[in-house]
Amino acid sequence: MRDACHSSMEKALFEFMFSTGCRIGEIVTLDRNSINWGSNSAIIRGKGDKEREVYFNVRCEIWLENYLNERSDCDPAIFVTERSPHRMSIAQMRYIIKRISNRAGINKTIHPHQLRHSYATHLLNNGAPIDVIQSLLGHEKSETTRIYAQLSGKIRQEFYNKYF
Repeated sequence: MRDACHSSMEKALFEFMFSTGCRIGEIVTLDRNSINWGSNSAIIRGKGDKEREVYFNVRCEIWLENYLNERSDCDPAIFVTERSPHRMSIAQMRYIIKRISNRAGINKTIHPHQLRHSYATHLLNNGAPIDVIQSLLGHEKSETTRIYAQLSGKIRQEFYNKYF
């Protein structure tokens, strides 16, 4: 999907979703002043109106800066519509992810929430403890996190070989 992003807005949105694991509802409410460029992080409001800090990688930082520098509007929102810029809605963000996945030739509908699952799985496959993933996702219960994060077969086998 990364290669199917055309505009800097699409690249910034995809990278932000994938590298933070944020829910789409958290991203639409995000404002520019919520970004801490020094620590590549953002303060978001999650479920239950709880605040948490999320982090993004350098690739996301680059595309986010490119996208924001290209904009000439004064809207406080991180992501705005292309015409007559105003805060993007959840439906508009879903449409953009669908458009990117269609361009990528993916034969099934990709929903933004699947990027959140991919984020959790990526962390788990790279050795992140489940409690850390739980905290990054803003989950209250570890059971919820376990649904999101699934070890790939190869990684499971490596862990088996290491510990058995």
